[in-house]
Amino acid sequence: MTPTKNDIVLVVDDSADALSLINDTLEAANMDVLVALEGKQALTIAKRIRPDIILLDAIMPNMDGFETCKALKADANLASIPVIFMTGLSDTDDIVRGLEVGGVDYLTKPIKPSELLARMKVHLNNARLTNSAQIALDSTGQHLMTVSDSGHILWATPQTYALLAKARANDEWQQTDFAEQLSQWLAHQPNEDSHLPLTGLDYPLSVRVISAKTGQERLLKLEDGRRPTGPNLLKQELDLTERESEVLHWLANGKTNRDIAQILEMSPRTVNKHLEQIFPKLGVENRTAAAGIALKILARN
Repeated sequence: MTPTKNDIVLVVDDSADALSLINDTLEAANMDVLVALEGKQALTIAKRIRPDIILLDAIMPNMDGFETCKALKADANLASIPVIFMTGLSDTDDIVRGLEVGGVDYLTKPIKPSELLARMKVHLNNARLTNSAQIALDSTGQHLMTVSDSGHILWATPQTYALLAKARANDEWQQTDFAEQLSQWLAHQPNEDSHLPLTGLDYPLSVRVISAKTGQERLLKLEDGRRPTGPNLLKQELDLTERESEVLHWLANGKTNRDIAQILEMSPRTVNKHLEQIFPKLGVENRTAAAGIALKILARN
């Protein structure tokens, strides 16, 4: 039987008493504890030994907890680590600030061991679920990524990085041009399925919004400008007309006839007429079967 891996916890606090209490609590719960006395030291440790969760004091010398958390979230390899703030501050502004820079929770000192462990359990489980979802996405071949409001990549599938490399979009371009284009675009709150052609590259790339809820990481899809996607792909693969391919595309995205009519600026009756032409071309008899064929093509590509 494979032994269970202990959770690794990085505790960042300049108070020896606080470190001692938390260390004893975590070790008694069979967790491996790493200790840092200030922010810069915490960043160095986190990059060398990636922890599963970080307990971070807000007020410390040199680099405080807020700046430390911002630096963690700016590093793609560390951004997904849940950060719980610990502080003697109970002012609402400080709580909000901690959450705004990427913290997932906030505990006020003196820390209660039972409460600390309960909060940590919740966030460790959430992190595992998120990691499992990312692994699943990595294996699907999708060119997906999450980005911050500033336009910086927080996570991306290997396929996304491969396509960026194909377009010779190096790290410097990603951190400057790409981030600026995205941040300006995202500032206008683009709707789902909105499309942005990227500039500054010799190879045509664009991004499309998959999910863009306010206050959350934006899920985007990177698209290869030299490969047909969406309706164009369905048109090419299934020998449909342009309008038929658009209707099928939205059908595959779970839209009703009324939704499709509003999106494509036509009547629901016209949508239905297109579907009557699409079904025999695909050799199917209903919407579900047609959507299934379209989804397989879109997922494969």
